[in-house]
Amino acid sequence: MSANKIALPPIGTLEDWQKAHQALLVKEKELTRAQDALAAERRRLPMVPVEEHFNFTGPEGEVSLVDLFQGRRQLIVYCAMLEPGAAPCQGCSMVMDNIGHNIVHVNARDTTFVFTSPAPQGEIIALQKRMGWDTPWYTDHDRRFADAFDAGKGFAVNVFIRDDDNRVYRTYFTTDRGAELFDTNFRLLDLTPYGRQETWEDSPQGWPQSPPFEWWRMHDEYDT
Repeated sequence: MSANKIALPPIGTLEDWQKAHQALLVKEKELTRAQDALAAERRRLPMVPVEEHFNFTGPEGEVSLVDLFQGRRQLIVYCAMLEPGAAPCQGCSMVMDNIGHNIVHVNARDTTFVFTSPAPQGEIIALQKRMGWDTPWYTDHDRRFADAFDAGKGFAVNVFIRDDDNRVYRTYFTTDRGAELFDTNFRLLDLTPYGRQETWEDSPQGWPQSPPFEWWRMHDEYDT
């Protein structure tokens, strides 16, 4: 193939496309049902009491883990990678880009979503202002919370529930590609012929690809 020739899918008839699409649709429906079954199993996980006390700093001052619930029954915490004085993680930033007004719909189901990271509030607020984010974001001092709930120096998603006496329980945890559930940008690219255009993907010969992580940018940096 010429270096300047664009790789494209093979051309087929409408009948060819309909037949292939119908076969794919059967598999997509199977996947949807499998995901529903997995979610049902997730809802039946036991919960574990959170015995340790955790303090955070938010825009209004010091708060506890119970305070992060904001009066709601359930809490999702994304431990983000933002150390004091460090550049923000581009992957975590894509997650923040994708939350947007979704948080309002989550709140309507008695659930709160927040970010935490070790950076002080001044740095967090400055970054939120720059990027146009307004999802609640709290300082996790010395990464105590992240270390206790398996994020370490990386990122993680933890889910909690509280009872009528404000006792908090952990119900779920995921990290790595498990956190892609927030990344609508990947879901959209997965619909396209070229996909995410990353080197790990199983794509036809000649498809445009580059290493993951390297092409990611803060959303205000792509033009530069």
